[in-house]
Amino acid sequence: MRTALQAAVGLLLALLAARTGASLVSTIALGAPAPPPAPADAARPAPTAALAAPSPDAALAARADPIASYTLRATLDPVQHTMRGEGTLVWRNASRAPQRELFVHLYLNGFKSPRTAFLRTPVGGFRGNEILYDYGKIQVTRFAVREMGGADVWPQGKPTTPGDPDDETDIRVELPQPVAPGDAITIDLAWDADLPSLALRTGHHGSFHMVGQWFPKVARLEPDGTWAHFPYHRLSEFYADFGAYDVTVDVPEGFTVGATGRLVEEQRRGGRAVRRFVQEDVHDFAFAAWDRFLEMRATTDDGVAIRCLYPAGNEREAALEIDLVTFGLSHLGAAFGRYPYDTLTIVHPPEGAEEAGGMEYPTLITTGGSWLWPALGVRFVESVTMHELAHQWFYGLVATNEHRHPFLDEGLTTYAEADALRARYGAGSAARLLGIEIDLLAQYRVGAIASGHNGAVAQPAPAFVDGEDYAGLAYLRPAVLLATLAGVYGEDVVRRAVGRYARENRFRHPGPEALLDAVRREAGDEAAEALRAGLFDRAWVDYKVATFRSWPADAEAAGAPVDAAAGAPVDAAGAPADAAVDAPHEVGREAPAYRGHAVVRRRGSLVLPVDVELHGADGRVQRMRWPARESVARIPYAGASPLVAVVIDPDHRVLLDEDLANNARRLDPDVLAPAVLSRVSFGVGLALTLLGP
Repeated sequence: MRTALQAAVGLLLALLAARTGASLVSTIALGAPAPPPAPADAARPAPTAALAAPSPDAALAARADPIASYTLRATLDPVQHTMRGEGTLVWRNASRAPQRELFVHLYLNGFKSPRTAFLRTPVGGFRGNEILYDYGKIQVTRFAVREMGGADVWPQGKPTTPGDPDDETDIRVELPQPVAPGDAITIDLAWDADLPSLALRTGHHGSFHMVGQWFPKVARLEPDGTWAHFPYHRLSEFYADFGAYDVTVDVPEGFTVGATGRLVEEQRRGGRAVRRFVQEDVHDFAFAAWDRFLEMRATTDDGVAIRCLYPAGNEREAALEIDLVTFGLSHLGAAFGRYPYDTLTIVHPPEGAEEAGGMEYPTLITTGGSWLWPALGVRFVESVTMHELAHQWFYGLVATNEHRHPFLDEGLTTYAEADALRARYGAGSAARLLGIEIDLLAQYRVGAIASGHNGAVAQPAPAFVDGEDYAGLAYLRPAVLLATLAGVYGEDVVRRAVGRYARENRFRHPGPEALLDAVRREAGDEAAEALRAGLFDRAWVDYKVATFRSWPADAEAAGAPVDAAAGAPVDAAGAPADAAVDAPHEVGREAPAYRGHAVVRRRGSLVLPVDVELHGADGRVQRMRWPARESVARIPYAGASPLVAVVIDPDHRVLLDEDLANNARRLDPDVLAPAVLSRVSFGVGLALTLLGP
């Protein structure tokens, strides 16, 4: 799901940022990893060369193991905003233990009254703060197990939220007899649902209806026989088993429906339109219905049918979203495994229904944003579209437990979003304002750093104290951490690591250890340890140039006092360090006229190697690699002129460096070598983010 963090970027901020950025880059050394060259907006570049290598998709799992499959029928009354549902659930015990109970999620009951856990949860700083004027609920009227004499077991069902009798979103149902490992049961279902006024993924606004989490949904049973069940929490999303969905949606004639899966049958009779959608290998089903949708279609070279439903006046946004989805299916598919479905439906909600936007379901995404964003050069529509599309891999295909580890979906999705938009738009991946390009990672960086000391990234959704921390820690910080690893160890290396994770764990519901393992195998132990520390230990980093000096080389020959340790790295106590610093680049064949050193420091527990540049007064620049395993080191200098400036991480590859202002020191701005100056784009992006939300 997309946050609103990107929505407050406007033209006034851009004008302010342009001035601030110019000031920043003339004062300190800033930089950003060089993205691909920015094409013209009208162009559509092919995926990056690194992604054009032979695909490893031959090893992808072809199908999911069907555990929970549904055949459902939903009849919508858009005037009363009610729905009647019926159908069957075929559920198989795929665990190693017999089961005498089922856990069923009734998430529409989160909107039942102000007393529910969902509506009581404070989430300042995040979406979902709409005030309901119409509550919603779901009432199950039949839950009969055919293999157990057709017994309706629902009357024995009990809410399970500990100490919370007012919450009815997680129901425990006892069975008359156990279901043995490997056995399956068929459950006949019937229920009535009232949709709430639109808030956080579902509900109604006028005749527009976004219908999510609308049926009795069995929780996921883990292989060890424990149930992953939980009440509906404001910051938590969803987790379920894969299966096949065969869903018939009955709406008044004149209503257009966008839904999970492919349309296989359509009938019109008695003033009603009845459409049947089918999709295998998914773990949820949602649909949108409205009598004012317009429609735009396209088909990718791989045969994926793209369908965009949008309100009148949003033709430009619809065309842009189809363009982004076409590009994204190619780019993301090459990076993380081919998209396995035949369809992708985009729903652009109408004005007033923004709470339905920025959400993902299998083969269905919702977007948002008006014509104003593209007109101002701000890529909000592009960003939300690419973000929701990337969810098709990490929410949809990998299908992690979003309640327990939300960063595995939201963080990886945000990383993939930024990677794809940089491939599409280059340095202007966030915006192009008055000819100034703003990088998306520069914008996300500030939110990631601001949240870094507030808690661990790897914590359950209900553990976040508010929506601001949830957005910063579950979305931004893991994405910027991965982008930092990409800057340090190589974009292709980290993209391969995340791609290995996504491919090897397709349909498998992995945990964090699978991601760490993939990074270790592709990037090495050092990178994996940095990722682990950043996710679990609140690890942070700040590099600093402490001091530097140089002296004429002949002063050494004349017997002048010289620091005996100059030119060798030392530890915090001043003793020689174990980690070696690469020797400076050769300046010339002549003996150096000046020698010296710089003292550099690393604060924090995030250990990442970094480049250090030494600038001579003659404009010559020496660059070396500091492993930074120690917290302080002396970097040697030998050159034809005095040392006048030192810059740590001149390309700004360590995006999580907390204080960029101390990365450079110099004697005199007038003699600073031109190579120290950063590109304006990063300074503008940083300034814009500081002024933004």
